[in-house]
Formats: sequence, structure tokens, C-alpha cells
Amino acid sequence: MKVTIIGGGIIGLSSAWFLMKAGHTVTVIDKTDMLNNCSYGNAGYVCPSHFVPLATPGIVTQGLKWMWNAKSPFYVQPRLDIHLIKWGWKFMQVATDQHVHDAAIPLRDIALLSQSWYEHWDQLPEFNFGYEHKGLLEIFKTPKGADKCQQLCEKAQALGLSDTVMLTQDQLQQLEPQTEINALGALYFKCDAHLYPNKLMQQLLQTLEQQGVKLVKGEEVIGFKKQGKRIQSVLTNQAQYESDEVVMASGSWSRELAAKLQLDLLLMPGRGYSITLENSPYQINYPSVLVEGRVALTPMDGNKIRFGGTMEITSTKTPPRMNRVQGILDAVKTVYSAFDIAMPPEEKIWYGFRPCSADGLPYIGRTSKWDNLVMATGHAMVGLSLGAGTGKLVSELIGGQTPSMDIAPFHPDRFK
Repeated sequence: MKVTIIGGGIIGLSSAWFLMKAGHTVTVIDKTDMLNNCSYGNAGYVCPSHFVPLATPGIVTQGLKWMWNAKSPFYVQPRLDIHLIKWGWKFMQVATDQHVHDAAIPLRDIALLSQSWYEHWDQLPEFNFGYEHKGLLEIFKTPKGADKCQQLCEKAQALGLSDTVMLTQDQLQQLEPQTEINALGALYFKCDAHLYPNKLMQQLLQTLEQQGVKLVKGEEVIGFKKQGKRIQSVLTNQAQYESDEVVMASGSWSRELAAKLQLDLLLMPGRGYSITLENSPYQINYPSVLVEGRVALTPMDGNKIRFGGTMEITSTKTPPRMNRVQGILDAVKTVYSAFDIAMPPEEKIWYGFRPCSADGLPYIGRTSKWDNLVMATGHAMVGLSLGAGTGKLVSELIGGQTPSMDIAPFHPDRFK
């Protein structure tokens, strides 16, 4: 079959890899050059530990408190936008303990599925993307943070992530002897892994091109040719692509694109920022998340450290707020006191938009409106982590196979 994938991020390219392996003729269309999207600048986590969705009890109240802090890790830009209002209303409705409970298993399962495929890719000769299965530290500085991590530890163990343990201050410091850590302890998820996203994306692009996948760069999808409940062609500003199946993996731009197919997708862009130190003078052994500061640190590719964070619910047209980057660096300094990192020039700062659904779960599956459309978007902060697994599920859906896991919680029509 002719499969057209809209979007050249990790979700689109992973889908292309599996579909190509299944024998389909695959075209990937992206309005950029596919060289610097959100799949490049993330923390590189492959994290079954991230089974808690963005929509949680207390996040709305916390977000209101942070709204006036220019350096805060979570921010919703207030504006008169009907899409934001609808998204925010549903977000508040689903931010319950029951939702967190119900979301945990599907988020765990798709992360474990994805991790198994990254480990498979890591064994292939065409891939070498710095994959390391060392785990992830969630570092806490306060008794409140310790209580939160203890509860999370118990939930992880109940989900079968049995190698999750609490570390004392001394145990944490033993794992990172190169630098002093100012913290009370950490939650250690041994189930997690990490990789260097830049290499993964570059190698995926190269492999797909070598295997005959058509990569269409610099063309924007502007519409669709339809007949009945089927999409016949994908229309760009330069060409027309006949399609037996269409995959929408267009990230933070998916809502606008879905509207061209009369689909009302509850999705908003969430901007994040990162800085990568090349040949870093500082050393860490393990990826970490700073519980109080909501900042991620990752050692990458042997000689790099990436610092990332913030979730800024805003428009894709809003200029970046670089003071949020200073907030990331300030948070790092409170835990890694020896890390004196100056605010870099703007051209050295990466930022990108994560596609956030209204309940923190991705949209994966077919819609009732179109017979040959598969949605694969809305992964928020875990797009890289869930990328390979999502690609596998997309390929199974198009091939008429039983999916590797229950994808009902990810149904694109779940808010109807």
C-alpha cells in the first residue's frame, strides 16, 4: 500500500521504519528540513517510569501559582483562544486521582514496548545512538519531595516496575562521586534508559532514505482530496500525493491539520527549552530529574550534558521566553552546586513544541470519520520515549494486525 506520513519527527520516522519493513511504499512529508524538530532537543529519556500523565490533581492550582513567575517550570499563557479554553476545561475535568490510576498501565505498556524496540535497533549495524540502560534518578531536596517520591516508588512497584528503589543521600552521592549533590536523596528507576536524540534522528533519516522511503522536505500540507470516508490524496503547497493510508504524526501542528478533516482535536503546543554542553567540564553518570525544580539532566554521547525543562502552554507563534532558560540553570545550581553554567547566547538555546493532549495520553488509532486515517500525535513530553512503540502500533493498525497492546485508552475520539 501507499502510505503517506505527515510529520518527520520521531513518531513519523518510527512509523515509516516499521511500515517500510512491512513492505509498504512510504512517503514522509514535513514542512521543515526534518533536522531540528522537537525530537532533537529533548532529554533523550526512554522512560517506563513516566506513567503519570500531565493532567494530575493539583497541577491546575500549581500552574496558577506559577503563572506570574517568569522562570517557573509550568506556565499557561492566558489569552482569548477558544481552542485553549476547550482544552483547559477538559484538562481540569480529567485531572483526578482516578485518571492518574487509569492512565498508568497504558503509559507503562507503551513505554516498555517502545523500549524493547529501541534495544532491538541498538543491535542493528545501521544504528549507534548512544543507548544506555542505566536508569533514572528523581532527586529531591525537601521532605515534601521525599514523600512524593516514596508514593511514586510504591506505585511503580505495584505496576511491576519492581527494580524501583529509594536512595539515601549517601547512596545517591556514591552514584555520582564526581560532583557534590545538594539533596536529601533520590528515587531510582532502574527500568529507564536514555539515548542521544540527535544521532537517532539522523540515523533514522539516513536508513529510511537508503531503504527507499521518500522523504519530502520543505512542503506544507494544505489540504486533502477526499471521497466518502476515504482520503484519496494529501495536498501540499507544491504537489499531490495519492494515498491508500494516511498517518497524522504532525506533533503540535496536528490540531490545525485535523481541522482540515473536520476533526476537533483537543491539543495544545507545550514549549520546552534545552541547553547542551559539548565537552562538558562537569560530569554526571546518570540522567536525573530535579523534583522541586522540574528540570531534566542527561549525560549524552560520551562528552555532553543536556539540561532541559519547562512546559509552556502557548501558541506556536509566541516568541521564546529566554528567562525560562535561566530558571532551568538556577534549578540545576541548587542541586549540583559546582555547576557554574552561564546563560548561553540565544543561538545556543534549543526550544521546541510538544503536542499536549487534554488528558496527557497520546492519540493513537483510527477515527470514526475516516476509514484510512491513523492518528499518532499528542505525546507531550514523552514523544521520544514512546516513539518506537508508537511506530510499531501504527504499522500494526495499517497492516490489519492485532496491536501489541491495548490502545483503547489512546483512541482519538475519546472526548466525543
